[in-house]
Amino acid sequence: MANLNNISSLSTADLLNSKSEVKKNTTSAGEQFADVLKKSISETNSVQIDSQKAMADIATGQVKDLHQAAIAIDKAENSMKLMLEVRNKALTAYKEILRTQM
Repeated sequence: MANLNNISSLSTADLLNSKSEVKKNTTSAGEQFADVLKKSISETNSVQIDSQKAMADIATGQVKDLHQAAIAIDKAENSMKLMLEVRNKALTAYKEILRTQM
């Protein structure tokens, strides 16, 4: 068990300094989350474009490898499902925060 006699007192200045440090850390974490989200959306978009090209190739008969085209279409479907689930979870979390009483 820790020695409780070694607890130091906190001044208002210490609390204000720690609060500003928390804001700095939160901002950088928020920016990192935003960057990850933008990157994921961009990747999903590029996979969707590849899938549309594969479907167009199948429709026109220009497909060289049917198996690769089917994989591209399936990958696009799965990435869209994942993005929709992330969106749904984010909306649910936002609604929960709005319901939180202060």
